[in-house]
Amino acid sequence: MKRYKVLFVYNPEAGNGLIKNNLDEIIDKFQRKKLQVVPFRTEKKEALLDIFAQMDPAEYKKVVVAGGDGTINTVVSGMLKNNVDLPIAIFPSGTANDFAYYFDLPLDLKAMIKVATEENYTYADVGKVNDKYFVNVAAMGFLVDVSQKTDPNVKNTLGIVSYYLRGLGELPNLKPIPVKITSEAYSAEDNIYFMLVMNGRSAGGFKKIAPHASINDGKLDVVIFKEMPIIELMPMLVSVLTGNHSENRNVLTFSTDRLLVESDQHIGTDIDGETGSELPLDIQVLHNRIRINTVTKDMEGSIW
Repeated sequence: MKRYKVLFVYNPEAGNGLIKNNLDEIIDKFQRKKLQVVPFRTEKKEALLDIFAQMDPAEYKKVVVAGGDGTINTVVSGMLKNNVDLPIAIFPSGTANDFAYYFDLPLDLKAMIKVATEENYTYADVGKVNDKYFVNVAAMGFLVDVSQKTDPNVKNTLGIVSYYLRGLGELPNLKPIPVKITSEAYSAEDNIYFMLVMNGRSAGGFKKIAPHASINDGKLDVVIFKEMPIIELMPMLVSVLTGNHSENRNVLTFSTDRLLVESDQHIGTDIDGETGSELPLDIQVLHNRIRINTVTKDMEGSIW
Protein backbone atom coordinates (compact mmCIF):
# COMPACT_ATOMS: atom_id res chain seq x y z
CA MET A 1 0.00 0.00 0.00
CA LYS A 2 1.31 3.45 -0.92
CA ARG A 3 2.16 5.73 1.99
CA TYR A 4 1.21 9.39 1.70
CA LYS A 5 1.63 10.72 5.25
CA VAL A 6 4.59 12.98 6.00
CA LEU A 7 5.57 13.88 9.57
CA PHE A 8 6.60 17.55 9.45
CA VAL A 9 8.67 18.50 12.50
CA TYR A 10 9.44 22.21 12.78
CA ASN A 11 11.15 24.51 15.24
CA PRO A 12 8.98 27.68 15.40
CA GLU A 13 11.91 29.82 16.59
CA ALA A 14 14.44 28.70 13.97
CA GLY A 15 15.22 30.84 10.95
CA ASN A 16 13.50 33.90 12.44
CA GLY A 17 10.09 32.27 11.98
CA LEU A 18 10.51 31.32 8.30
CA ILE A 19 8.71 27.98 8.65
CA LYS A 20 6.07 29.13 11.14
CA ASN A 21 5.12 32.09 8.94
CA ASN A 22 4.80 29.97 5.81
CA LEU A 23 3.32 26.77 7.20
CA ASP A 24 0.07 27.06 5.22
CA GLU A 25 2.00 27.42 1.95
CA ILE A 26 4.15 24.39 2.84
CA ILE A 27 1.09 22.24 3.58
CA ASP A 28 -0.55 23.38 0.35
CA LYS A 29 2.50 22.45 -1.78
CA PHE A 30 2.75 19.01 -0.16
CA GLN A 31 -0.97 18.36 -0.66
CA ARG A 32 -0.62 19.20 -4.34
CA LYS A 33 1.92 16.36 -4.46
CA LYS A 34 -0.66 14.10 -2.76
CA LEU A 35 1.29 14.12 0.50
CA GLN A 36 -0.64 14.56 3.74
CA VAL A 37 1.34 16.72 6.17
CA VAL A 38 1.15 15.84 9.86
CA PRO A 39 2.74 18.89 11.55
CA PHE A 40 4.50 18.67 14.90
CA ARG A 41 5.74 21.84 16.58
CA THR A 42 8.92 21.22 18.57
CA GLU A 43 9.11 23.01 21.90
CA LYS A 44 10.15 20.23 24.25
CA LYS A 45 12.64 17.56 23.21
CA GLU A 46 10.87 14.93 25.31
CA ALA A 47 7.58 15.46 23.47
CA LEU A 48 9.28 14.94 20.11
CA LEU A 49 10.94 11.75 21.29
CA ASP A 50 7.52 10.50 22.43
CA ILE A 51 6.15 11.01 18.92
CA PHE A 52 8.59 8.48 17.50
CA ALA A 53 7.94 6.08 20.36
CA GLN A 54 4.22 6.13 19.55
CA MET A 55 4.12 6.42 15.75
CA ASP A 56 3.54 3.55 13.31
CA PRO A 57 6.25 3.98 10.62
CA ALA A 58 4.17 1.92 8.19
CA GLU A 59 1.73 4.84 7.93
CA TYR A 60 4.38 7.36 6.80
CA LYS A 61 6.38 8.01 3.64
CA LYS A 62 9.08 10.20 5.21
CA VAL A 63 9.96 12.63 8.00
CA VAL A 64 10.57 16.31 7.22
CA VAL A 65 12.53 18.32 9.78
CA ALA A 66 12.70 22.12 9.69
CA GLY A 67 15.36 23.59 11.95
CA GLY A 68 19.08 23.56 12.63
CA ASP A 69 21.50 20.80 13.55
CA GLY A 70 20.07 20.52 17.07
CA THR A 71 16.55 19.84 15.80
CA ILE A 72 17.84 17.37 13.20
CA ASN A 73 19.78 15.63 15.96
CA THR A 74 16.65 15.24 18.10
CA VAL A 75 14.69 13.81 15.17
CA VAL A 76 17.42 11.35 14.18
CA SER A 77 17.95 10.32 17.82
CA GLY A 78 14.23 9.69 18.27
CA MET A 79 14.06 7.65 15.08
CA LEU A 80 17.10 5.49 15.88
CA LYS A 81 16.09 4.83 19.47
CA ASN A 82 12.65 3.69 18.31
CA ASN A 83 13.70 1.83 15.14
CA VAL A 84 11.86 4.24 12.84
CA ASP A 85 13.43 3.63 9.42
CA LEU A 86 12.13 6.41 7.17
CA PRO A 87 13.84 8.86 4.80
CA ILE A 88 14.51 12.35 6.19
CA ALA A 89 14.03 15.63 4.33
CA ILE A 90 15.58 18.83 5.75
CA PHE A 91 14.44 22.45 5.66
CA PRO A 92 17.62 24.26 6.81
CA SER A 93 16.46 27.02 9.17
CA GLY A 94 18.93 27.03 12.05
CA THR A 95 21.90 29.25 12.91
CA ALA A 96 24.64 27.52 10.91
CA ASN A 97 22.92 24.52 9.21
CA ASP A 98 26.17 22.58 8.90
CA PHE A 99 24.58 19.19 8.22
CA ALA A 100 22.39 20.65 5.46
CA TYR A 101 25.39 22.50 4.03
CA TYR A 102 27.18 19.20 3.44
CA PHE A 103 24.35 18.07 1.15
CA ASP A 104 24.12 21.47 -0.57
CA LEU A 105 20.48 21.78 0.47
CA PRO A 106 18.64 24.98 -0.46
CA LEU A 107 17.83 27.91 1.81
CA ASP A 108 15.02 29.16 -0.42
CA LEU A 109 11.62 27.93 0.79
CA LYS A 110 10.28 26.91 -2.64
CA ALA A 111 13.47 24.96 -3.34
CA MET A 112 13.29 23.28 0.08
CA ILE A 113 9.78 22.07 -0.75
CA LYS A 114 10.87 20.84 -4.19
CA VAL A 115 13.68 18.71 -2.68
CA ALA A 116 11.46 17.36 0.11
CA THR A 117 8.64 16.30 -2.22
CA GLU A 118 10.91 14.33 -4.56
CA GLU A 119 12.48 10.90 -4.16
CA ASN A 120 16.22 11.50 -4.44
CA TYR A 121 18.06 10.02 -1.43
CA THR A 122 21.62 9.67 -0.14
CA TYR A 123 22.74 7.42 2.71
CA ALA A 124 24.54 9.07 5.63
CA ASP A 125 26.55 7.87 8.60
CA VAL A 126 25.57 8.78 12.15
CA GLY A 127 28.00 9.28 15.02
CA LYS A 128 27.39 7.91 18.49
CA VAL A 129 28.88 9.20 21.78
CA ASN A 130 28.16 6.81 24.65
CA ASP A 131 24.35 6.55 24.42
CA LYS A 132 23.78 9.73 22.36
CA TYR A 133 23.80 10.27 18.60
CA PHE A 134 25.20 13.07 16.43
CA VAL A 135 24.67 13.83 12.76
CA ASN A 136 27.38 16.43 12.23
CA VAL A 137 29.86 16.96 15.07
CA ALA A 138 30.80 16.04 18.61
CA ALA A 139 33.02 18.63 20.28
CA MET A 140 34.80 19.15 23.56
CA GLY A 141 36.89 21.88 25.17
CA PHE A 142 37.13 25.65 25.03
CA LEU A 143 34.73 26.51 22.19
CA VAL A 144 32.04 24.29 23.71
CA ASP A 145 32.06 26.49 26.80
CA VAL A 146 31.78 29.55 24.54
CA SER A 147 28.78 28.11 22.70
CA GLN A 148 26.97 27.07 25.87
CA LYS A 149 27.47 30.52 27.41
CA THR A 150 26.06 32.32 24.37
CA ASP A 151 22.47 33.53 24.75
CA PRO A 152 20.17 31.61 22.32
CA ASN A 153 18.47 34.89 21.35
CA VAL A 154 21.85 36.36 20.41
CA LYS A 155 22.62 33.23 18.35
CA ASN A 156 19.38 33.63 16.41
CA THR A 157 20.04 37.33 15.79
CA LEU A 158 23.77 37.38 15.03
CA GLY A 159 24.27 33.78 13.92
CA ILE A 160 27.86 32.54 13.90
CA VAL A 161 29.15 36.09 14.57
CA SER A 162 27.92 35.61 18.15
CA TYR A 163 30.36 32.73 18.62
CA TYR A 164 33.30 34.82 17.37
CA LEU A 165 32.47 37.70 19.69
CA ARG A 166 32.02 35.49 22.72
CA GLY A 167 35.17 33.52 21.90
CA LEU A 168 37.34 36.63 21.74
CA GLY A 169 36.07 37.69 25.14
CA GLU A 170 36.94 34.30 26.65
CA LEU A 171 40.49 34.02 25.28
CA PRO A 172 42.14 35.30 28.49
CA ASN A 173 40.60 32.31 30.31
CA LEU A 174 41.98 29.75 27.85
CA LYS A 175 43.56 26.77 29.63
CA PRO A 176 44.87 23.45 28.22
CA ILE A 177 43.07 20.21 29.10
CA PRO A 178 44.90 16.89 29.61
CA VAL A 179 43.26 14.06 27.67
CA LYS A 180 44.01 10.45 26.78
CA ILE A 181 42.96 9.45 23.27
CA THR A 182 42.78 5.82 22.16
CA SER A 183 42.03 4.68 18.59
CA GLU A 184 43.48 2.46 15.87
CA ALA A 185 44.59 5.54 13.96
CA TYR A 186 46.13 7.51 16.84
CA SER A 187 46.67 7.00 20.57
CA ALA A 188 48.39 9.41 22.97
CA GLU A 189 48.11 11.58 26.04
CA ASP A 190 47.94 15.25 25.02
CA ASN A 191 47.21 18.69 26.39
CA ILE A 192 44.57 20.22 24.14
CA TYR A 193 42.44 23.34 23.87
CA PHE A 194 39.69 21.89 21.75
CA MET A 195 38.68 18.76 19.88
CA LEU A 196 36.17 18.08 17.10
CA VAL A 197 34.95 14.70 15.90
CA MET A 198 33.40 15.37 12.52
CA ASN A 199 30.85 13.42 10.53
CA GLY A 200 30.30 16.37 8.18
CA ARG A 201 32.73 19.00 6.89
CA SER A 202 31.72 22.21 8.65
CA ALA A 203 30.97 23.21 12.23
CA GLY A 204 29.66 26.43 13.76
CA GLY A 205 29.61 27.99 10.31
CA PHE A 206 33.31 27.26 9.67
CA LYS A 207 32.99 25.67 6.24
CA LYS A 208 36.37 23.91 6.00
CA ILE A 209 36.91 22.24 9.37
CA ALA A 210 37.13 18.77 7.76
CA PRO A 211 37.29 19.59 4.02
CA HIS A 212 37.99 16.00 2.96
CA ALA A 213 35.36 14.34 5.14
CA SER A 214 32.78 12.07 3.55
CA ILE A 215 29.51 11.62 5.39
CA ASN A 216 29.04 8.02 4.24
CA ASP A 217 32.55 6.54 4.30
CA GLY A 218 32.20 4.76 7.64
CA LYS A 219 34.80 7.09 9.21
CA LEU A 220 34.84 10.08 11.56
CA ASP A 221 37.35 12.90 10.99
CA VAL A 222 39.05 14.01 14.21
CA VAL A 223 40.56 17.50 14.55
CA ILE A 224 42.57 18.27 17.71
CA PHE A 225 43.82 21.75 18.59
CA LYS A 226 46.78 21.16 20.88
CA GLU A 227 48.16 23.40 23.60
CA MET A 228 50.20 26.18 21.98
CA PRO A 229 51.76 29.55 22.86
CA ILE A 230 49.11 32.28 22.81
CA ILE A 231 51.10 34.11 20.14
CA GLU A 232 50.47 31.17 17.78
CA LEU A 233 46.74 31.03 18.48
CA MET A 234 45.62 33.75 16.06
CA PRO A 235 47.56 32.37 13.05
CA MET A 236 46.02 28.98 13.84
CA LEU A 237 42.51 30.47 13.85
CA VAL A 238 43.20 32.13 10.49
CA SER A 239 44.30 28.77 9.10
CA VAL A 240 40.96 27.28 10.25
CA LEU A 241 39.07 29.95 8.30
CA THR A 242 41.02 29.15 5.13
CA GLY A 243 40.86 25.38 5.62
CA ASN A 244 44.65 25.05 5.90
CA HIS A 245 44.78 24.11 9.59
CA SER A 246 45.78 20.50 8.86
CA GLU A 247 49.19 21.90 7.91
CA ASN A 248 49.52 23.75 11.24
CA ARG A 249 51.95 22.06 13.66
CA ASN A 250 49.54 22.69 16.54
CA VAL A 251 46.66 20.85 14.85
CA LEU A 252 46.36 17.08 14.63
CA THR A 253 43.94 15.39 12.21
CA PHE A 254 43.12 11.73 11.60
CA SER A 255 40.22 9.47 10.56
CA THR A 256 38.85 6.53 12.51
CA ASP A 257 35.67 4.53 13.00
CA ARG A 258 36.00 4.55 16.80
CA LEU A 259 37.89 6.35 19.58
CA LEU A 260 37.91 6.68 23.34
CA VAL A 261 38.51 10.03 25.05
CA GLU A 262 39.38 10.13 28.75
CA SER A 263 40.45 12.84 31.21
CA ASP A 264 40.70 13.35 34.95
CA GLN A 265 39.31 16.88 34.51
CA HIS A 266 35.79 18.06 33.72
CA ILE A 267 35.48 18.96 30.05
CA GLY A 268 32.49 20.63 28.45
CA THR A 269 31.10 18.55 25.59
CA ASP A 270 28.67 19.32 22.80
CA ILE A 271 26.71 17.19 20.34
CA ASP A 272 25.31 19.04 17.30
CA GLY A 273 25.06 22.28 19.28
CA GLU A 274 23.48 20.75 22.38
CA THR A 275 25.04 19.74 25.72
CA GLY A 276 26.81 16.40 25.34
CA SER A 277 27.85 13.47 27.53
CA GLU A 278 30.23 13.34 30.48
CA LEU A 279 33.66 11.78 29.94
CA PRO A 280 34.87 9.15 29.24
CA LEU A 281 33.57 9.34 25.68
CA ASP A 282 33.22 6.18 23.60
CA ILE A 283 32.76 7.60 20.10
CA GLN A 284 31.89 5.46 17.08
CA VAL A 285 30.31 5.68 13.65
CA LEU A 286 27.15 3.90 12.49
CA HIS A 287 27.71 3.41 8.78
CA ASN A 288 24.95 4.42 6.31
CA ARG A 289 22.40 4.51 9.11
CA ILE A 290 19.97 7.11 7.69
CA ARG A 291 18.67 8.29 4.30
CA ILE A 292 18.56 12.00 3.45
CA ASN A 293 16.48 13.70 0.75
CA THR A 294 19.07 15.39 -1.47
CA VAL A 295 19.20 17.76 -4.41
CA THR A 296 18.55 16.37 -7.90
CA LYS A 297 20.98 17.09 -10.71
CA ASP A 298 18.78 19.80 -12.23
CA MET A 299 19.00 21.81 -8.97
CA GLU A 300 22.74 21.49 -8.27
CA GLY A 301 24.72 24.69 -7.77
CA SER A 302 21.65 26.88 -7.36
CA ILE A 303 21.55 27.63 -3.66
CA TRP A 304 24.42 28.37 -1.29
